[in-house]
Amino acid sequence: MTAENDISISPASAADLRALAGLMANSPLLARYRVAYGAALASLEDAHAAGDALLVAHVPDAASAGIVLIAGFAWVAFAPRVLGGAAYLRLLLVAGGWQGQGLGARLLEVAERVAAERANHLYLLATTDNTGARRFYVRHGYRHVGDLPGLVWPDLDEALYHKPLRPRSA
Repeated sequence: MTAENDISISPASAADLRALAGLMANSPLLARYRVAYGAALASLEDAHAAGDALLVAHVPDAASAGIVLIAGFAWVAFAPRVLGGAAYLRLLLVAGGWQGQGLGARLLEVAERVAAERANHLYLLATTDNTGARRFYVRHGYRHVGDLPGLVWPDLDEALYHKPLRPRSA
């Protein structure tokens, strides 16, 4: 396993997008959303071009000197004129072998810092039956706002979460 300080989180380059699309297409969670590689890559390319924050967790491959792997990423979209200057955490995805090691918390922390540079609030959705993710976000200061049945797909219900990123101004 890699030491925590060996993990770097940085903005995605155009060269990272294919690997990120591969992570999305191979995610059991995203399979429920019918995510395919081609559509994932097109969405990531559009997001990259639009200035969304795509933050990648790079880790050295312990088996191969000099090789760097992508262990996860966060995707933040911005809507500065919507909902009082909001950002939306569209995706926080950690590759299977890296789950449960604090990488998601590190990605979320960096995503929140980046979002706070341009937004007052951060919103996200988690499927209502994804209790692990829901507990994770509550532990990190998110408040459950309500449920949205069938928002993305008729057979998936979403839970909406919110976290202020900046103090309210008078």
